[in-house]
Amino acid sequence: MSRTVAFIGLGHMGRPMAANLVKAGHRVRGYDLSPASLKAAADAGVEPAASATEAVAGTDVVITMLPAGRHVLELYQDIVGAARPGTLFADCSTIDVADARTAHDRAVSAGMRALDAPVSGGVVGAEAATLTFMAAAARTSTPRPNPCSPPWAGRWSTAAARAPDRPRRSATT
Repeated sequence: MSRTVAFIGLGHMGRPMAANLVKAGHRVRGYDLSPASLKAAADAGVEPAASATEAVAGTDVVITMLPAGRHVLELYQDIVGAARPGTLFADCSTIDVADARTAHDRAVSAGMRALDAPVSGGVVGAEAATLTFMAAAARTSTPRPNPCSPPWAGRWSTAAARAPDRPRRSATT
């Protein structure tokens, strides 16, 4: 099933991840603060958006791959209002647990589903579509697994939350 995906953060990791989604037949709208990163992603088939909120509007899934938790939190504050209720927000950034929980809470309180999904495998894994995802979500947040059947995922490891309102970050592979 083809999905419309917003991909925000098109740097060394995000660009090949977004490009592999395009190769798999998904429509991907991307945004990055760097014009060079946005152009490189566009050259790989990603539809460039003028802003993060434009990228997110009307999509099924929002994927973020950003350098730090503060970037994710600032972004979520800006974009959750632009997404349709029920949109899945999947953060693949490597951030601390407190920021991951805050991002989750921001998405869920705005009527979204949320998935904390940091990756292992580096740029080589992103390019080769062999990343390992360590995914965690509240049980009520993601009733439908594998929202995009990610072509850049070599392996998925999931952990359901012990409490229904909190994701538990998992480090299993």
